[in-house]
Amino acid sequence: MLILKRNNLTRSHFTFKRFIYFLLNFLKMKRLVILFSLFGFVIQTYSQEQKAPSPILFIYDASGSMWGQLDGKTKKEIASEVMSTTVNNLPENQHVGLIAYGHRTKGDCDDIEYMADITNTSKSKITETVKTINPLGKTPLARSVTLAINSLKENNVKATIILVTDGIESCDGNLCDIVAQAKASGIDFKLHIVGFGLKENETEQLKCAADAGGGKYYDASNASALGEGLTEATSATVDKPEGNFSIYATKNGEPVDAWVKATEAGTNEAVDGSRTYRDSAWVHLPPGKYDIAIRPLEGSDIPGTSITVEIKEGETKHETISFDGGTLEVTATNNGEGWDAVVKMFDSNGKVASNTRTYGRSKTMEVPAGKYKVTFQGLVMKGINTYFEIDNVEVKSNTTTPITHNFDTGKVMVGVQTSSGELIDATVNFHEVDANKNVAASRTYTSSSSNPREFLLSTGTYKVKVVTLGVHKGKTETFTIEVKKGETVTKTITY
Repeated sequence: MLILKRNNLTRSHFTFKRFIYFLLNFLKMKRLVILFSLFGFVIQTYSQEQKAPSPILFIYDASGSMWGQLDGKTKKEIASEVMSTTVNNLPENQHVGLIAYGHRTKGDCDDIEYMADITNTSKSKITETVKTINPLGKTPLARSVTLAINSLKENNVKATIILVTDGIESCDGNLCDIVAQAKASGIDFKLHIVGFGLKENETEQLKCAADAGGGKYYDASNASALGEGLTEATSATVDKPEGNFSIYATKNGEPVDAWVKATEAGTNEAVDGSRTYRDSAWVHLPPGKYDIAIRPLEGSDIPGTSITVEIKEGETKHETISFDGGTLEVTATNNGEGWDAVVKMFDSNGKVASNTRTYGRSKTMEVPAGKYKVTFQGLVMKGINTYFEIDNVEVKSNTTTPITHNFDTGKVMVGVQTSSGELIDATVNFHEVDANKNVAASRTYTSSSSNPREFLLSTGTYKVKVVTLGVHKGKTETFTIEVKKGETVTKTITY
């Protein structure tokens, strides 16, 4: 009994000690789990903060000239609507600041105000503020940009500055010099400028400032162009790697606005894109091979062209694309008379460079200078010679090159009737003998408008098979005819 009792006590004591041991270890593990969870949360939060893009700081024109109109709306209305759309399309974690000038008093070059700090993440704060701004005053561009740059310096933060203006400097500041000096002092920013409704002779200083600020000048003459400019500017941020490939597009020696899109060679995988705005368009391309598509937006009927480039590590390249196209004048004829045809031009890569339909008249197609394959597809006619190709047609810049193709055809009239003159419905099939190919088929029906049935065929020899339908079905007739240029053959089958 004593032994049993002692054994029970010993076992109970051991069980209790083991319970305490496991309990302490459990609490330790729980603390560790909590600590690791907190650590993971901190790391995740830090990582998210690290991924947040650098701020975008808009400088908004509220000068009196914003009451001017474009396409029946004030520039103020257009700008506020487009700005709102642009801001709402920004990433959720994007910090957005806003500076406005000229919105409180007339004639005051110091009427510049921070409406939203660069730490702001509320999109609605920007959009609502822009809607309520009342344009009044002057256009102190240099002072406004100075305020923006100084705030970046004081806060030791880099940012993308986007200046929207419908006018030039009106307070005697030198915007280009100020931006260049700030860049030289090591302040990290990129400056884009969107000129809204400006004349061509008013853009020189703005282009100079944008270039000095490592950014781009965007010319916007309407709401659509303003939206495109702001969209591209908010994409080409200070965080984006510097471009290493540029395109400059011209027409007759003058710069033209053009879209530029880079894709991985041989695929549709987009890598980067830009727009020239009558200047150089830069894109960033990692080492590799790329297809660059360039499409003019003005001054040319040429739909576009493409080139293939290879970029190596640390390499910077530039290409000038000329849209000094030549014109190909195409004419399709049938037996010497104007005829309807589809004409296509294929470049050296086998892509359609241009196409048209003649409708019986001469048509012109403007394409980049070069050699092309030209194809003619005659319409309405049937046979094996309704399609024709001409290789190595050379088109020279600023030159019109005429080219004509003539189709040789003849007509065949096939009628089916009874001996009493009753029209019989039947199928009619034409088989080209030399090519051993069926080329045309139709029905006569029982109407005088379709019986006899007319066929326009390429010259050649044909086997014709007629099979009756309807109440007269089951009868078959086969015959051979020769179709000659410009001639009509009539064949009436009587049962």
